[in-house]
Amino acid sequence: MSRTVLERFPAGGPRGSWPAEEFAGARREEGVPARVVMDLESDAFLVVVEQRPPERRKAEGRLIGPRRGERRAERVRE
Repeated sequence: MSRTVLERFPAGGPRGSWPAEEFAGARREEGVPARVVMDLESDAFLVVVEQRPPERRKAEGRLIGPRRGERRAERVRE
């Protein structure tokens, strides 16, 4: 499973300010299953969407799904 980063927010925001949570909440209201994670290396909050790889299935004798080496959106290490 991979994650796509929608937005980054610095961790040093003003006290009581939750911009990453507000952004993720707005995306959830739009139907996007966004959530906030902390990237300790960059000291930032990331709004991410989990993505499952498409199912690979056989159709007419050939595999359907992403090709090897196909470029994808930015991923976050787990």
